[in-house]
Amino acid sequence: MSPLRRISRAVLAFLLVVLAGTLGYLILGFGLLDALYQTVTTISTVGFREVHPLTGAGQLFTMLLIVVGAGTALYMFGVLLEALIEGHLREYMERRRMDRRIDRMSGHVIVCGWGRVGRSCVQYLVGLGKQIVVIDRDPARLKDLEYPNVVGDVTDDSVLEAAGVRRAHALIAALDADADNVYVTLSSRALRQDLIIIARARTESSKSKLLRAGANRAVNPQLIGGRRMAAFALQPNVAEFLDVVMHDDTLDYRIEEVDIVAGSPLIGRTLADIAVRETTGALVLAIRTSDGQFIANPTGETILAAETILIVLGTPTQLDSIRGLGDN
Repeated sequence: MSPLRRISRAVLAFLLVVLAGTLGYLILGFGLLDALYQTVTTISTVGFREVHPLTGAGQLFTMLLIVVGAGTALYMFGVLLEALIEGHLREYMERRRMDRRIDRMSGHVIVCGWGRVGRSCVQYLVGLGKQIVVIDRDPARLKDLEYPNVVGDVTDDSVLEAAGVRRAHALIAALDADADNVYVTLSSRALRQDLIIIARARTESSKSKLLRAGANRAVNPQLIGGRRMAAFALQPNVAEFLDVVMHDDTLDYRIEEVDIVAGSPLIGRTLADIAVRETTGALVLAIRTSDGQFIANPTGETILAAETILIVLGTPTQLDSIRGLGDN
């Protein structure tokens, strides 16, 4: 039995004894306050005198109340003391604070699985200032973790709900088994049709299954890692530049995407019209059209349409400036 359940049962038993004692003294002719006072002093064995003289039946009832009540009170205090000494109450209060913190989150990223891949994802997201919630079924893995977390089986919908899946921006399924990642993807997609889901694929054959299950992207970390190593061997400067821009927190430049949403004043205008380079200092590396096609190194005559995504290189200030163009 869990310590918290033992505490709740001990407190409930004590309250029932107090209630029974109070009702008993009421039947013996005591007033409500006198009956409650007599019950508490009897259970606590403090030795005060009786509020009213007791009849034979009253004396028998009092003796029975002392035996049952004192034992129940000692048991309750023992359970509470044990919980305080072993830290169960502290853990419970910390869990409650963390749950309230998660309940206040919106637009966060849920990372399922606190393994090597999950840790790398969290490190990158936190470096970008994003809010995250970690889910793992092993309490030992999450012990003393500074980030908001939920202990439980991520394939359980209630665990996803506890992590705030209905308010999250994205979910990363980084579990060890492909079958678990498929299950998480299916559950998450059923709960949120618009949720961005990135799933880990240990094999190439599982990528298509994850995509069919509802993942926006299926990523094989081993494959990507191998390709990056090969790129460093053949094109070390190019690979290092991309690596630094995407992952080095010390560099001021970033490659990010800027959405051209419906209703934006940029729709229908060309890149030359908005003069991104001249007005913001940022560089448009590529454009992704609404049908998913990429246009690398677009010319000034390229017309921007709704649901177009700009792939932009620049400092945080420059990136904020280009986003501001769409608000004017």
